[in-house]
Amino acid sequence: MIFWQIWAFVAPGLYQHEKRLAIPFTFLSSFCFLGGAAFGYYVVFPPAFTFLMGYSTDFLMATPTVKEYFSLALRLLIAFGAVFELPVAMVILAKIGMVDAPFLRKNRKYAFLISFIVAAILTPTPDVVNQMLMGIPLVVLYEISIVAVSIFGRKKFAGFVKEQGGETGDDAEDADSTIANGKG
Repeated sequence: MIFWQIWAFVAPGLYQHEKRLAIPFTFLSSFCFLGGAAFGYYVVFPPAFTFLMGYSTDFLMATPTVKEYFSLALRLLIAFGAVFELPVAMVILAKIGMVDAPFLRKNRKYAFLISFIVAAILTPTPDVVNQMLMGIPLVVLYEISIVAVSIFGRKKFAGFVKEQGGETGDDAEDADSTIANGKG
């Protein structure tokens, strides 16, 4: 219902070709979020809960309340749902020209480091297992993002310049050589 209200507000201001792009984007982003939430609940939540229950001893018994249980589950669902939106976010950034596939490939090592830092911050438990369960999918999603950006990202910059009436290809090389020779 909330998405319908947002769509009803935004749709009148969009052109027809923008509306055609918005519908698949909405379904894809919803699918990614739900997939991330399912991964968080079925793969990550059991070890996280087990880790937290591991603090029980003979003299100390862990008795989480329903509020604490749902709080942990909700934090994991939202965190993993948001993290699984990475490919969608990268395609959007590529469409507006902020990133491209060669840039993402070149900065892969920094992305891997940032992935594990984000995983350390977002996981609600301090154990390494849960951090790895978020960090490794982030790295895989980054690689998927590179493929998605190369397929769906903005076309070559030269094509954009040509559409705008600028110099491309041989014209640009001729202009560069003219300037380099001091003739321009």
